[in-house]
Amino acid sequence: MKRIMLVAVVMLLAVRTAMAVDITVDNTKRNYLIYVPKNLGENRPLLISCHGMNQDAAYQKNMLSIESVADTAKFVTVFPNGIDKSWDIGGDRDIRFVLALIDEMVSKYNIDPSRVYLSGFSMGGMFTYHAMNKIPDQIAAFAPISGYPMGGATANSNVRPLPIIHTHGTADDVVNFGGVQGALNVWIKHNGCPTSPKVTTRYRGANHITRRVWGPGNEGVEVVLMEMADKGHWISNDNGVKTGDEIWRFCKRFSLNKTDPYVKISSPVEGLVFNTYGGPSEIPPITVEASAVDPDGGEVVKMSFYDNGTLVAEDEEAPFSCVIESLTAGTHTISAVATDNDGNTGSSEVVVSVKEPTIGITLTSTFNEAGAVPDWWSTYDGEVHRTGYVSGFNSGSRVFKFTGEKHDFEWGLYTRNVTGAHHAGYARFGDEGSLSTLMLYPGNYQIYYTVTNWNRPEFSPVTIAVETIDGKEAYSETYTPEVNIGNSPANSFSGAPTRSMVFDVLEKGRYVITFYTADEPWADLVVGKLIFRRKGDVTAIRTVDSTATPDGQAAIYSLDGRRLSNGQLRPGIYIQSGKKKIIK
Repeated sequence: MKRIMLVAVVMLLAVRTAMAVDITVDNTKRNYLIYVPKNLGENRPLLISCHGMNQDAAYQKNMLSIESVADTAKFVTVFPNGIDKSWDIGGDRDIRFVLALIDEMVSKYNIDPSRVYLSGFSMGGMFTYHAMNKIPDQIAAFAPISGYPMGGATANSNVRPLPIIHTHGTADDVVNFGGVQGALNVWIKHNGCPTSPKVTTRYRGANHITRRVWGPGNEGVEVVLMEMADKGHWISNDNGVKTGDEIWRFCKRFSLNKTDPYVKISSPVEGLVFNTYGGPSEIPPITVEASAVDPDGGEVVKMSFYDNGTLVAEDEEAPFSCVIESLTAGTHTISAVATDNDGNTGSSEVVVSVKEPTIGITLTSTFNEAGAVPDWWSTYDGEVHRTGYVSGFNSGSRVFKFTGEKHDFEWGLYTRNVTGAHHAGYARFGDEGSLSTLMLYPGNYQIYYTVTNWNRPEFSPVTIAVETIDGKEAYSETYTPEVNIGNSPANSFSGAPTRSMVFDVLEKGRYVITFYTADEPWADLVVGKLIFRRKGDVTAIRTVDSTATPDGQAAIYSLDGRRLSNGQLRPGIYIQSGKKKIIK
């Protein structure tokens, strides 16, 4: 019995063992490790995974730990060794090495050359970006890990749109996470992807993973960022999510020999939100515009448009479009499905939301990425306009994450007034192009806000204005902050009050909420909180001690909309549904 078990273990280890192989490239002996699953089959994919600087193929294989994925999906994995444990990220030496590997895999294992994927860790990730411009027509998708071009990414104009999945830890102290977005932005723009990503927090149940997807872009490609909170300079394989598995899940969708049509919806944009207070939503007719390309040289003969799976219209002539007359309250998945002359289909979709809130909503909830101007917001500093979502900034108007021992809010949107001109510095919710609208019916409204100065120890006033979309003021007030953060997000700060502003809307229409700096050179502000509600829908209350309890069963809500129990009440501002009072 023991002998049988020992043989079984040996057989299992044999299956899992990668082979070391030599190959001559440019008259130089090179080598690599290769993992080939049992019963591979014909025309299977190939993944090439490059190690980091001062590492080797064996180390990369152990970190990636992809054998079980390859066994199930049946693909070959090659781990090449760089010369002197590094990679040529400026020339063609290792590009020729990769091309030689592809040729050898085609010859030895009959892999499908249209499904070759390139990945790498750290310097291997930098090499992966280098290869995007060098051999884009040899690699179907790219998967850099914890590495990007330190001198700035570039995308040559003659390069096809490229699918990219980048994985990186936010606590990486070798290749800083702060440079990731700038590198991705180059390819997001090159690929024609939407500038606002689809964001999934707690991805696949992992609390530390946020997945951002920009796409689809031209030819159906996507750019994906797997953001690993508090992870350092290593390959993450915990909480049930393995980096190698995620790379395969992404890459397997792409091939150089695609036959299904590529579809792209250019209007409306992903993530558009319509907010209506005080009455039923009156959404203007939405024009859906889509384009399609048949990659095998055929013709797209029909585009079908759907709203939440229900056919809305069909168009048989490019440019393809339809008009949806009205959208009801709720979430709408608008999709376009192209059919080519061979009957092959391809699709794309965007999500649009129509909301009719009845309790307060937090308009600063999109403040969740340092260096970005977030969805729903726009900024101006007297020189530069930025309309969210845009990211990758290390100067000018942008979101800060505050990390001091004490801080009144974790995220804040900063802007300044460079010129000192009237209203030349602002942060605005609901501006044109900011992916959110605010439609108000006549009524009494209230906003709660927290605002500070950034680098004004003498303090400078801030004006909070409610305006129509064409710039007419409906109401405003001016407040001089009581807290100055001190020009660093690492500083501690406390004592910034949450203030309340009540105002009346007399005419139905679309409105914006604007925070203006003072009309002085380098006056500034930081918006930490903005909560909006219709005052007639709920009653605002302030508890005076920790023992306050509601009269009866009326629901109590925090300002961010969370329903609270009596035991959760603490000194602060709350919202009470209905007309019942708080006993103080």
